[in-house]
Amino acid sequence: MNIIGAARAARAARAARAARAAAASLAAAALVTTGAGAAHATDPTARAPIPVPYSFLTGAAMAITQPGATLPGANDWNCRPSPAKQRPVVLVHGTSGGAVTNWATFGPLLHNEGYCVFTLTYGALPGTPWPVNELGGLSDISGVSVPQVGEFVDRVLAATGARQVDLVGHSQGTIVSGLVAKVGRPGKVNTVASIAPLWEGSGGGMRRSLDDLPGVSDQLGQIPALSQMSPGSEVLQLLWSGGSPYAPGVRYLNAVTRYDQLVTPYTSGLVPGPMTTNVVIQDGCEQNHAEHLAIASDPRTADFVLNALDPATPRVPRCEAIAPYLGPIPALPGS
Repeated sequence: MNIIGAARAARAARAARAARAAAASLAAAALVTTGAGAAHATDPTARAPIPVPYSFLTGAAMAITQPGATLPGANDWNCRPSPAKQRPVVLVHGTSGGAVTNWATFGPLLHNEGYCVFTLTYGALPGTPWPVNELGGLSDISGVSVPQVGEFVDRVLAATGARQVDLVGHSQGTIVSGLVAKVGRPGKVNTVASIAPLWEGSGGGMRRSLDDLPGVSDQLGQIPALSQMSPGSEVLQLLWSGGSPYAPGVRYLNAVTRYDQLVTPYTSGLVPGPMTTNVVIQDGCEQNHAEHLAIASDPRTADFVLNALDPATPRVPRCEAIAPYLGPIPALPGS
């Protein structure tokens, strides 16, 4: 090989090495962009089902006995929505709740239904003693909690590649979800499914319930969220800006219980709207005695939520005997 030929061969070799390096760089960039790469993405339609408990106390027991535990079925950051369930679902807990405490039913249930499910604890009070520092939904709603949930929504959208999320809220989580949809992240929320909502505020049952918790009564003055859920508060005025608590273009479900001991009156959550379904879970099912806590694990309420998230495939909501706090009442032998 002459000098000219050798030079040409050398240039060709360098070009080939450069092409291989560029391809490797593009592949690495793709892995970084997707988080783990398509090969490691989780297909929610291929997951094995997990048990679904229908007792609110299951989540509380898990949070107490397994500190730091992850909610079963939730927070798989490799999950990619399927064509049938295109929007990830973010669970937004209530006052003094948490990522695990509030959602023992909905984490596994939505996982089994093929959703990418995510949850967080928001609004915990910094610098407070145990157990107050483990409780969420206590900080300033508009100044702390709504921004925290909004940032979490951004993270979920970035991880999953989805354009919008659906929010399922319980109690205070309905106000937070409503503000995220209307003010915090407008356009990024498709559906707000609200369990025991209080769009018009509550008469003080929540404060009385927290007063009974060990170590909490001394900290009540440091809990801004309590007064912010009272009728006429600045937070509720912000939510109702424009004359409605609802964001344009967002679908809403409001599922309430006549036996709500914390949201008083329970009709606070029944506000009509153009894209809104209002449900009293006892209508057509008088044996359901779920109150403010049990409704968050109630099978009938769960079916209403599933219908709100996927109205194209409706199901008939279950009707079972439900005890306050405890959930479904086992059938007697031979009944």
